Order: sequence, then structure tokens, then C-alpha cells
Amino acid sequence: MDVEDGDLYMMEETTVVAVRAIIAFLTLIIYTRVLGKQQMGNLTYFDYINGITIGSIAGTFATNLSSKAWIHFVALTIFTLITILFQYITLKSPAFSLIMDSNPTLVIQNGKILEQNLNKMRVKFDELTMMLRQKDVFDITTVDYGILEPDGTLSIALKPENQPVTASDMHMHPPTQKLMTELIIDGVLMKEKLAERNKDNRWLTEQLKKQNLSIQDIAFAAILPNDKLYIDLYKDHVTDKSVTDQNKVHK
Repeated sequence: MDVEDGDLYMMEETTVVAVRAIIAFLTLIIYTRVLGKQQMGNLTYFDYINGITIGSIAGTFATNLSSKAWIHFVALTIFTLITILFQYITLKSPAFSLIMDSNPTLVIQNGKILEQNLNKMRVKFDELTMMLRQKDVFDITTVDYGILEPDGTLSIALKPENQPVTASDMHMHPPTQKLMTELIIDGVLMKEKLAERNKDNRWLTEQLKKQNLSIQDIAFAAILPNDKLYIDLYKDHVTDKSVTDQNKVHK
């Protein structure tokens, strides 16, 4: 094989890998959507291993040119179908679900660590204290119950005297909290968002006129929960002495 033939063969291989990678990528998007959001967050041990395996099959599908692509596609499809079947069975059968995902395990009770349960879950003391810190708990004696979930996260219930005071405890009735509403992204106004917050173009024009701005000057703008307008400009000016951005909040 001369140099010219070698270059042609390399180009053909590159094209095949590129096509396979695109197919594998699109297939993964479709299959993960079918499998549901559980594959993306709060993974159990089974979900974690399953996700790695599906990703490995997809990677082989894209790069292994020694075998036909169809074989890997079939394997990926069958593995996904088996996963869907197992998900359905676990929904219908609590006993099977217990086998696959296990039960939540009580590891802290009344501020005391239950070492036997902790050992069953193969969790070390320093791992437990790390999970407590992630829950903003630095004093284990304030914990009434600590439960290790099947996905490996720790759920805690603080003792009544250590729980934060809520508005209901103070017999207060705060107003209903709204969400931040995105209004302008990359200089493009989303008019339907104005209606969601009972605003109109006239209101927006007045807000921008006060600051001598146009929509095209704005990288991002949103209506905050308190009905004020948050604006972030494309051009943010920063001084040497202090950080001064052009983000503005207006009524």
C-alpha cells in the first residue's frame, strides 16, 4: 500500500468513525430520554452500573471498526429494552425492587451512629461525616435520624430543638413566592414571558428608557420574584479598584 492509498484508507476510516459517533450520540439521547430522568439523577447502584455499561457499548459502537456497527446497535438496543423491563418490574413488584435497589438504612438515631448498619452498607465514618457536612450538619448530636438512601445519599432529620424556625412557627404568612422569569436572552425578547408576569411592551420600554438602553444591548434580562427587572449587558465595565458591573435592578 503506497502513501496515497494509505491516506485514502485513513480518510475512509475517519468518515466511518464520524458517522458511527453521530449515530451513537443520537441513539444515546433517544434511549436515555426513554429510560427517564432516573438515569441522570439520584442513581441507585443498578442505575449507575447500567449507565456505565450503556455508555461503554455506545463508545465501542462508535470506534470499533473491526466489527459491524449493526452488532453494537443491537446490543445497545437490547440492553436498553432489558433496563426498561426491569424498571417496569420494580414498579410492579416491591419484592423485586428490594432486591434491585435495597431499602433505606438507618445509620444515625438520636445523635448516635449505628455502627452495625453502617458496616452493612460499607460506609466509613469519615464518609458519613462528609455527608453530614454536605447537609450543613457539623454536630452529630443535633441529628435525630440519619437514613442512608439506596442511591447513596444521606437524609437527615434534626432534633426539634435544632430545627430552623419557619414562618409557620412564628405565625407569619409571607406572600407566595414567584419564580424568576427569563425575558431577554442574547438580545432577543420573549414576548410571551411578559404576559406571564402581567407586563407589557410599554412597561419594558419605560424600564429600558430610564437607562438609555435597547434590547440589543442586553445579553440577559429577567423579571425577579419581586417584580424588579434584572439586566446584564454585553459590555460589563470593571475598574482596577473595585469590581463594578453593569448589572442593574430596576423597578
